[in-house]
Amino acid sequence: MASEVSDPEQPKLSFFERILKKDGRSSSQDDMDGAREPLVTVVDDRRAEDYSRCAAILPFLFPALGGLLYGYDIGATSGASVSLESAELSGTTWYNLSSIELGVVVSGSVYGALIGSIVAFNVADFLGRRRELIVSSTLYAIGALITALAPDFAILVIGRLVYGVGIGLTMHAAPMYIAETSPVQIRGLLISLKECFIVLGMLLGYTIGSLEVDLVGGWRYMYATSIPLSIIMFIGMLWLPASPRWLLLCAMQNRDNTEEFKNRAVCALCKIRGQPIDMVASEHVSEMLVELSFMEEQKPASFREVFQGKCLKALIIGCGVVFFQQVTGQPSVLYYAATILQTAGFTAASESTRVSILLGFLKLIATGVAVLVVDKVGRRPLLITGVTGIIVSLFMLAGYYLLLKDIPFVAVIALLLYVSCYQLSFGPIGWLLISEIFPLRLRGRGLSIAVLVNFGANALVTFAFSPLRELLGAGILFAGFGVIAILALIFIIIYVPETKGLTLEEIEAKIL
Repeated sequence: MASEVSDPEQPKLSFFERILKKDGRSSSQDDMDGAREPLVTVVDDRRAEDYSRCAAILPFLFPALGGLLYGYDIGATSGASVSLESAELSGTTWYNLSSIELGVVVSGSVYGALIGSIVAFNVADFLGRRRELIVSSTLYAIGALITALAPDFAILVIGRLVYGVGIGLTMHAAPMYIAETSPVQIRGLLISLKECFIVLGMLLGYTIGSLEVDLVGGWRYMYATSIPLSIIMFIGMLWLPASPRWLLLCAMQNRDNTEEFKNRAVCALCKIRGQPIDMVASEHVSEMLVELSFMEEQKPASFREVFQGKCLKALIIGCGVVFFQQVTGQPSVLYYAATILQTAGFTAASESTRVSILLGFLKLIATGVAVLVVDKVGRRPLLITGVTGIIVSLFMLAGYYLLLKDIPFVAVIALLLYVSCYQLSFGPIGWLLISEIFPLRLRGRGLSIAVLVNFGANALVTFAFSPLRELLGAGILFAGFGVIAILALIFIIIYVPETKGLTLEEIEAKIL
């Protein structure tokens, strides 16, 4: 049932009054390339939606817990790998793992996320965003339980894979659910804030790992800690309604039940906004439904269409951004973090977990800055500024390993600059763009491909790093990442549009 809470700071004009207040519409506004201008547009090209700030938190919070659990796995695995291969602390008879076996444990969740992305391509539109998140929270809990209780190496890997499938589904569905339920005024803030939750999860994982790494069987406790959070996410997603836009898509594609889906969309929208069910909400949903009918959303999406027309353009933009997000060397730079700080004389960096916590706080601060300014400054300026800083930092690292090994201060500055610029740009903005850019009818499948590219590129960089380092040396390798970052900057300048202040329907009508 919708909440009766209202926000006193929101304008008191009704939906009809806001529409009537808009006058003097030009013919170019009524007709753009033969298409009808979105009815959800209002004065100053921004839709000032009425919503309760308290009510807007929950549709963000529970999906964002999925991101926190993803980050927690990264952080906890760092400590768990140390505990797992210790003869004294593992608490197992099979602690003597080879480097390949340990690599499988560490990257098992990445493999699972790749599987989850493929599964999402086929079932996302059938399940819907909410039910997909319910499934992912269940897989999180089951995967963590199997991992924590694993009696041997094979069961441990199975648990890691199951947890990873949950990651793949979550990182596919959470950005969509948040984007489709957020008021346009704070959509960028909320989706970017999900990246903060990933970083918070990493910090939590590093902290729990440092506290439990000295316990016998500590790795079991590290993985088991995620189970209560998975249960909270599960309960929260059961309580939340389905995405109103997904319900409207169902209404368009199920003509026999159009009114039923429309009424459910009205109830869902009111619950999410914290507003009573009234004619304003019904009229808002009707306008969105009419808008979707002009974009031919009533046709079921085919596999071929994902690679045609609007979705092809969105795929180029979204997959390009998340591909460059990974291949500009983020895993490799962090791999060298402990070494760089130790050579600079930071005694606290003698333990990798403490180094990770230090960098985690820096990542959190930089992400917080991006979250605060993304809806004011825009997506493109943050990407261009951040990637420019990444280029400078990568060539500084290359210079350190090739020419300036006697000046470790250069490497420290480069490391801190890289981490800050990455979290200001690729970190939050990559996930934000792929959640906004795809047309509604193809959003589920398109975003699943983007997530697949993200995790695939991550796995590629992770596994190619060691042999390339041995073959080329760290200096040449970082210079190569710098060249790739230059290509990323050119790609962003040419292809990535600005979506600040536009509704999802406007993005589809005006940009794609």
